[in-house]
Amino acid sequence: MATGHTDPERRERILAAALDLIAEEGVTGASHRRIAARAGVPLGSMTYHFTGIDDLLRQSFARFAGDIAAVFERHLAPARTPDDAREAVTDLVHALSEGPRRDLVLAQELYTLAARRPEYRALTGDWMRASRALLERHFDPATARQLDALIEGLALHRALDDAPHGRELTRQAVGRITAG
Repeated sequence: MATGHTDPERRERILAAALDLIAEEGVTGASHRRIAARAGVPLGSMTYHFTGIDDLLRQSFARFAGDIAAVFERHLAPARTPDDAREAVTDLVHALSEGPRRDLVLAQELYTLAARRPEYRALTGDWMRASRALLERHFDPATARQLDALIEGLALHRALDDAPHGRELTRQAVGRITAG
């Protein structure tokens, strides 16, 4: 394995390892030592790339939020008509709820931090603004805000329900919000 400056992917491996560890054990299980071991990097690399554990967590969650924004983009970008956009939102809810359990856990860990600490609230605020901006390509700002909350809520409920609702219920909910 390359070391120091000759390992340009080290920082990304650390961020990925941090997210994997958080998904498995929660934020409370994340430490420099455990993340470094998981990433296969020397412990000293942690302080070279990050000013502390909070910096590492913020950057990891920022990366995660960017990944979820990319999922929104992939679903919403091809939509050309209002009906296409409504169907894209329906698809998005189902993609998020049927996606990796890791993403669901990471979102909840981030929300918990944001509920307690302002610096993470700023991160979730940026994430929500990015989601709404993508929705606003197809819907007015108030509708985009409502849809963003609907997407989060329905995806969470579908992911955690032993008998999740089907596409038709999602399609109806999206239709109700966008009918005005």
